[in-house]
Amino acid sequence: MKELRRDLSNKMLGGVCSGIARYLNVDPTVIRLLWVLSLFLIGTGILAYLICWIVIPADY
Repeated sequence: MKELRRDLSNKMLGGVCSGIARYLNVDPTVIRLLWVLSLFLIGTGILAYLICWIVIPADY
């Protein structure tokens, strides 16, 4: 069974984007770019990232 976890081996800040990318089986750069776009276009990127950082468990 697949679990959503933060990827600490391929992280830039908290491993949220790389964890989501691993879960969705896509390149982490795509998720990071989408996150930056949501930051500038919608304005909720930072808050959503912080919430995900707290809620998604780390993969040790």
